Amino acid sequence: MSFSETTRARAREIIARYPADRSRSALLPLLHLVQSEEGYVSPAGVEFCAEVLGLNKAQVGAVATFYTMYKRKPTGEYLVSVCTNTMCDVLGGQKVYDTLAEHLGVGHEETTADGKITLEHAECLAACDYGPVMTVNYDFFDNVEPQAALDVVEELRVGGRPMPTRGARLCTLKEMAVQLAGFADERDGAVADGGPGEPSLRGLRLAEQHGVSVPGFDPKTPIRSKAEADRAAAEEKAKAEAAKPAPEPAKAVEPARPEAATGSTAPDVKAPDAKSPQVRTAETRQPDAGTAVPDAPGTKMPVDGPAPAPRDARAAEAAGAAANPPAGDGKPAGDAAGAQERNLKEAESGTGADGGDPADASGTGVRK
Repeated sequence: MSFSETTRARAREIIARYPADRSRSALLPLLHLVQSEEGYVSPAGVEFCAEVLGLNKAQVGAVATFYTMYKRKPTGEYLVSVCTNTMCDVLGGQKVYDTLAEHLGVGHEETTADGKITLEHAECLAACDYGPVMTVNYDFFDNVEPQAALDVVEELRVGGRPMPTRGARLCTLKEMAVQLAGFADERDGAVADGGPGEPSLRGLRLAEQHGVSVPGFDPKTPIRSKAEADRAAAEEKAKAEAAKPAPEPAKAVEPARPEAATGSTAPDVKAPDAKSPQVRTAETRQPDAGTAVPDAPGTKMPVDGPAPAPRDARAAEAAGAAANPPAGDGKPAGDAAGAQERNLKEAESGTGADGGDPADASGTGVRK
């Protein structure tokens, strides 16, 4: 599917909200955006999001399948969700769901033949004090009973838009997806209706009754636009910068002479140990011939010893083979057995691979 120019322009606007090196953070609103055009997140929508964000389709699909608000198959104009979790179930939520399923002839995540209603049972709609609850495109219908739920869906099927108990006026799923993508509802009077529910107001009344309030909070403070807030923040920053005292000029500092710094007229000599503590610790625990001076009392410098006799090599090989069980294919683990046998025979015969003196363990012609 080729998405409209409006969707592409909105996609660019969404991506511009985030820093250039954090553009993948725009994926969630972009998924809502493609859902607003198709009614669900199709394979073409996944490909579109991957294309504009420079991701692969697997990364986009992993996100789209994780969140339940992204639908992966065509969905009706109105998504009717009934809470069947513990509290709402006790209050009758399952009965509401069963009544709607029987009346509409659909089950969970199924859509009516006219494409109007998609029904789903929800694990929790976060409104236990209003239970049982039902939402239509995420707007609440509180304390709903089976007959009231039937009245709502029938009104939706004939083109009506019943008023939710709380929140703004109902809109279609595609219109809701535009809002979830971060764009305002442009319908005339879209947010003019609705109001808070009684349980929500109860907490405010208790706070007022007992004098509980946020220090310095004025409920009549107007909400500023982003441009106004940015302008005010810039002005505050400018005032703070102006209030800072001017920095004092830097004073020239004469470098300390050696005798003043150390009490000695001897020339400075680099400390014998200029190594990092990590290197010193490693050399203390595992000194080698390259360690100039032992780093701890009692440390012994390694010395070259005589080369092992052939029979010692054979014993070492036998011990190593015993400690390493055969691999799954029946062959000894490690190097091929043929190469080991050849090396042992050359050691016993007194000729190395280079034909040198057997006492010359290094193969350089210098006896140790």
